[in-house]
Amino acid sequence: MSPNGSDRSSRRPMRRKLLQVLTAGVVLATASGCTYKDFPRLGMPTPVTEEAPRILSLWQGSWAAALATGVLVWGLIVWSIIFHRRSRTKVEVPPQTRYNMPIEALYTVVPLIIVSVLFYFTARDESKLLALSKPVHTINVVGYQWSWGFNYVEPVEGVQGNAKTAKELEAVPDKYREDFLDGAGGVYDAGVPGTRNPQTGNPGPTLWLPKGEKVRFILTSRDVIHSFWVVPFLFKQDVIPGHTNVFEVTPSQEGTFMGKCAELCGVDHSRMLFNVKVVSPERYQQHLKELAEKGQTGYIPSGIEQTDPARNAEKNQL
Repeated sequence: MSPNGSDRSSRRPMRRKLLQVLTAGVVLATASGCTYKDFPRLGMPTPVTEEAPRILSLWQGSWAAALATGVLVWGLIVWSIIFHRRSRTKVEVPPQTRYNMPIEALYTVVPLIIVSVLFYFTARDESKLLALSKPVHTINVVGYQWSWGFNYVEPVEGVQGNAKTAKELEAVPDKYREDFLDGAGGVYDAGVPGTRNPQTGNPGPTLWLPKGEKVRFILTSRDVIHSFWVVPFLFKQDVIPGHTNVFEVTPSQEGTFMGKCAELCGVDHSRMLFNVKVVSPERYQQHLKELAEKGQTGYIPSGIEQTDPARNAEKNQL
């Protein structure tokens, strides 16, 4: 057999493998549960708050940058494979390029530019997402092993009290307590791992939110670090004992959505689930009255009190 015939026969298995790999890629791309409407979100759920599209846009931009970088790198690899293959050049080791300052400067500067651009957009969006205003509603989310509690910090008809001086809310820094409304006697809801949503049967307590009204979440913990994650919010934040995290969202779509702890917090971490039910403002107020009628007035203890260094750090941020 001639050398050329031997080369052709050796290439056939490689071509078959390449065809199999391409076929597998097509099957994986087309057999997933996503539709063409889901594809632009690149795996993200449908946003249900006014702030979430900003996060989705950052996610899509990061994917676009990664894809462009990948195409460039893959293109260079394929070009090298094709034009520097030994069967074409008959050279064991192709000429090596060393100490080429323009090329070395290029592959040093380009990654720095890519990282700098990603950092700029991330920092810009993060500052927007964490900016605080005067909220319409305030909810203290309390994490504890192995469930969640929700303190609705606002006036409720027939409920006496003052959130600004409530002993149960001492873990909340003064700068956030100053924004509590006067006469906010408040109501609460607290769950255990066996709690279930009565409408859907989903595990965990249910946090109610009003559609179209800004809500401030004050996150506190009674024991270890948890993480408050409402999946279609496209946003999560740690719930840290002795430190308070705060963010605000405006729900834009009614419905019941899933939430969970996104921080490994112990043996029953997987059971730290909850539900978020977004309803009309009128139905939200009715729910608060229903909690008051059940006797769930006042507040549950919000968590571990902040240490002096943490309180000083909070004051320095004012």
